[in-house]
Amino acid sequence: MTPHTTPLVIPPGLARAIATLAEKDRRRLDDAVTRLHTVNGLLWDAEDRVRGTALTTAQVTDCKREIDQLNAERNQLAERADEILSTFAGGPTRPDAPLHTETLASVLDRLSVLTLRIWHSERVSDRAELTRRRIPALHRQREELCAGLDALIHDLLAGNRRLPVPARYKLYGQDEAVALEIQPSPRLQRVLAFGGLSECGKSTSAEFVRDTCGAQRLKIGFLLRQAALRRGLADPYALSARRQAELLLDELNRFAEGNPGTRLFTIESVHDDASIAELKQLMGEKLQIVFLDVAFGVRVARSGTAPQAVAAKDEVKMSRGAHQVAALADHVIDNSGSITTLRAQLRRITAPPAPSALRVATPYGLGLPADVASATADFVDALRANGHGVRLAALTGSPGEGTWFSGWSDLDLLVVADHEATPQVHTALADYRSSLEGVTSLGPSLITPGELTARHLTPRLAFALYQLQQGHPVLHAAPGVELPSITRAELDLAAVRELPQVILTMRRLRASAEANALRPLYKHLVLACRLLLREHNQWETGPDRILAAASVMPGLPAFRVPPLADISAAWRDGDREKALKPVTIAIDCLLDWYATQVAA
Repeated sequence: MTPHTTPLVIPPGLARAIATLAEKDRRRLDDAVTRLHTVNGLLWDAEDRVRGTALTTAQVTDCKREIDQLNAERNQLAERADEILSTFAGGPTRPDAPLHTETLASVLDRLSVLTLRIWHSERVSDRAELTRRRIPALHRQREELCAGLDALIHDLLAGNRRLPVPARYKLYGQDEAVALEIQPSPRLQRVLAFGGLSECGKSTSAEFVRDTCGAQRLKIGFLLRQAALRRGLADPYALSARRQAELLLDELNRFAEGNPGTRLFTIESVHDDASIAELKQLMGEKLQIVFLDVAFGVRVARSGTAPQAVAAKDEVKMSRGAHQVAALADHVIDNSGSITTLRAQLRRITAPPAPSALRVATPYGLGLPADVASATADFVDALRANGHGVRLAALTGSPGEGTWFSGWSDLDLLVVADHEATPQVHTALADYRSSLEGVTSLGPSLITPGELTARHLTPRLAFALYQLQQGHPVLHAAPGVELPSITRAELDLAAVRELPQVILTMRRLRASAEANALRPLYKHLVLACRLLLREHNQWETGPDRILAAASVMPGLPAFRVPPLADISAAWRDGDREKALKPVTIAIDCLLDWYATQVAA
């Protein structure tokens, strides 16, 4: 399709009237009229092409379909423009005011076609004498049409002229009942469209989103070819941008309906700014356009080929408008840096953080001994003294679950703080650890807000965040703190990944089981059972309930482990050998069972 650079110049009287519209209406009108002029240019080209003597029957059929689709689009845009232009006649109109023969958009449509006729005539005037002679008459026609349009605007604003009903009711061979604008399927939840020039990282990005988020990865070319085969089209790229967008959306809807569990799709490669703009209009916020911006030198170095080869690919893509996709993008990523930066930005796009409604509690409400609660309160006060640099602090695990036992349980601490606040956090932690000496041990996890939103999470940290989302208390939360949303599906996958490491560690501890290993052995037994239950879609909290639920898993003998209160008392009182035996027996049963299961 030949791009038309000749603009549609609006007559001054109409331009002044448009300037009085609300800004939103001005933008909508400008979009409709600009696209109407573009569609008229595409229609001109299609009608020229269909007259070619070398076309095959299939190509002629495609051209005729394209002309019908462009005409339908032309009428939709004219109706859209008339919706706004008709407001000029909203004032009091004389009852006997004469009715004009056509709407304002129809006049603009004629002005658009006349502008194109002048442009095409001037292009061939040096080799077509008759055409050259007609050019002055064409310019006079345009001047007269502009003057007539301005006179019509004057009469409308004065209430001395009426406009006809703007609806056109065009069907173009379709039943009116089905001539509706295609809509995204309710199952089509979110689509990321990756654009950019050669070697910018589109495929790398789509593969990462597929592997980490379970996205369905698709190519735009594949979708259009599928649509062409389904409808008997020889060349879908010969269709208008609007029609290409409709075909793409229809194919995406089909994939979404056929894969109801897929929440995210990616499409590559966005090389046509016009069709992706139309797809964005059809899909709205369900479509997020991601443009990867990389300097030419960096792309050449990554490609491992000659600069001329990359430049040649760029030229083809830019001829289709690939470089202009950046202006349409919801997200522009500078991918000149590290793969870590790219992945962090992609995770923020695919799973954006959100302000969290967290339940804040004092240390004295967590069932902790008075001295531990007091030390914890002093630590929280020290963190708050650093202002907003510390975003969140929480005791995870047993304090949040109400299963903390003095002399047995650790304090698992989560602190989310800006990297710049690290020295102050370290100082507060040192004081906290010192005040807990001889009482309990402290296991802090420190993470930055950026690491959270980039979802650089260990399985245990993901579970701790999930618990906070479910209402487990925090000690401190800065206003507007944002956390990644953790789903059960993510935790199920994390359990599958974490369990092998827990089993390996449990085997290592069991190989040298001594009385002093009671505590880590018991904790790894509980953790392994928690993860196994999660794989079976069972969610239990508290060591006693977890071990009881695990005892009834298929093929696993019932555990005869004493309650945690008795285990912890034996640990404190020095009677560890007695408690160690039932724990090691349970571990042996679990390891035997696990080896049999994975061997199957």
